Amino acid sequence: MKKIVFTIALGLGLLTANAQIQELSGPRIGVTFISSGTAADFVHEGISSLDNEANQIGKTGSATITQYGWQWESRFADGGADVTGIVEWIALVGGMEQGLFLPSVSSIIGVRVANGLEVGAGPNLSLTGVGMIFAIGHNFKSGSLNLPVNLVFMPGKSTVGTANDGKDYTYNSGLRISLMVGFNLSK
Repeated sequence: MKKIVFTIALGLGLLTANAQIQELSGPRIGVTFISSGTAADFVHEGISSLDNEANQIGKTGSATITQYGWQWESRFADGGADVTGIVEWIALVGGMEQGLFLPSVSSIIGVRVANGLEVGAGPNLSLTGVGMIFAIGHNFKSGSLNLPVNLVFMPGKSTVGTANDGKDYTYNSGLRISLMVGFNLSK
């Protein structure tokens, strides 16, 4: 009998913990600003921008693209308190409004608190290579509708190369700042 009572109490405790902090898996849409660098050159000029001379890298200025994708998340360290550890996986495709297919996959490890605030960091894999992203967000709730809004920052990646004239140079892929919005319904 004690085992049954303990099992029911544990189950109710887990349900209460899950009700305190929402799971926010679901679709994502947003916009990304890319500062001057090789990534922005690629958005503006495509593959031909990769043949730029060292002194021409970043010549096209900054770029802005839309993003569309999905976020999955898993919880850890969810002891029923007001803070939950989360791991998020986000798959996005950017630049479709410009006829581009710019895929990226990110994994973020972070925390979410009961009031909806979340912070995290993790790796990002895109056409420019691997980089580190940093994110902060908040879940706005209206009835059973969750509207997570996240601000994401990825520093530019510096690379050393050699130009066609044999001179060494350093260039930057350009930093990225994204504003992402999603939605899902609570059960």
